[in-house]
Amino acid sequence: MDSIISITGLSKSFGHRKALNNINLEIKKGEFVAVFGPNGAGKTTLLKIMSTIIEPTRGTVLVNGIESKKDPSGIRGMIGAISHETYLYDELTARENLVFFSRMYGIEKNKIDERVEVLLKSVSLLQRADDRAGSFSRGMKQRLSIARAMLHRPAILLMDEPYTGLDQHAAENFEHVLMNTGSSEVTRIMITHNIERAFGLCDRMLILDRGEIRLDKPKKDIGSVEQFREKYLSIVQKDTDAEGTGNL
Repeated sequence: MDSIISITGLSKSFGHRKALNNINLEIKKGEFVAVFGPNGAGKTTLLKIMSTIIEPTRGTVLVNGIESKKDPSGIRGMIGAISHETYLYDELTARENLVFFSRMYGIEKNKIDERVEVLLKSVSLLQRADDRAGSFSRGMKQRLSIARAMLHRPAILLMDEPYTGLDQHAAENFEHVLMNTGSSEVTRIMITHNIERAFGLCDRMLILDRGEIRLDKPKKDIGSVEQFREKYLSIVQKDTDAEGTGNL
């Protein structure tokens, strides 16, 4: 597999605080990478740099061969984003939300209705297509946010704590839709504290702590969830807060 994301010597500072320190990372096309670490480890900063929302202080980021500083708009067109914030408009229906974002993504007008219909069906919301998003449960909104992220057929899905606020049933539905929407060649990168759920989905696991990658291994080389949890706790510093260890 060829690398779709290539990061070299990446550092990011906010004033005197160093959020990321000399990150080197290659992510292959079609990989599902789960990123773990305590709060403040630099995980969200890393995702924001990948998506060109913020620029690194030093280092280079190549996305599908394009340097992030040279063509950020081109890179954004390759990325779909899912997080605990759904970025939906509650006053619009599910269909209206997807039509609105289709126009933002520049999808051809004569193809929008068909694309929206396909995605609503794929996330099991076709029967609720004309209901306001504000009337949806947290899990339904998250499924609709997957459809929003997949509208422009992105090559990369970036997910930042997508399980926040989901109960077990909603989390299972989210995973089913996530893994069955779009091409198997879509590269997925997920930040989460939920080791057990991510372990069942990903094929590679990273631990980020204090702005540095402390572990980067294929899941097959790790063994079990319990072994990874033990490794995580042996790496992460003792001052990890309760939220950082709550799902371990």
